[in-house]
Amino acid sequence: MSIEKKQNAIIEEFSIFDDWMDKYAYLVDLGNELTPLSPEEKTDDNLIDGCQSKLWIIVELKDGKMRFKADSDAIITKGIASLLIRALEGETPKDVLDAELSFIDKIGLHQHLSPTRSNGLLAMIKRIKAYAMAFNAKA
Repeated sequence: MSIEKKQNAIIEEFSIFDDWMDKYAYLVDLGNELTPLSPEEKTDDNLIDGCQSKLWIIVELKDGKMRFKADSDAIITKGIASLLIRALEGETPKDVLDAELSFIDKIGLHQHLSPTRSNGLLAMIKRIKAYAMAFNAKA
């Protein structure tokens, strides 16, 4: 499934909810579905700078496709990471680099985050795109 189709599925899921309390609850549920990282994986190298809470992201390239793992000490942050992973998991570095993550604005996430959480979201995207750029350069 393309990144665009994955984003459309996310937009459709969020359209079911009328208010943001329900959307936040759904974000929490999505975050709880992530497999927790081991203590050995929670290193400073995997920590995202710019996040209000602690967020670790591990990005690998396997068979030409990007694979992600993430964990956070904050449930909303973990849910946001889960959404990004869902949109980008299994894609090529080039596709990740080219992706416009329009679902963030279309579900209203950006406008419902505090400034510090918005900065954290941008830091997550920046880190993922940096990995994609590095993987793409090696290819």
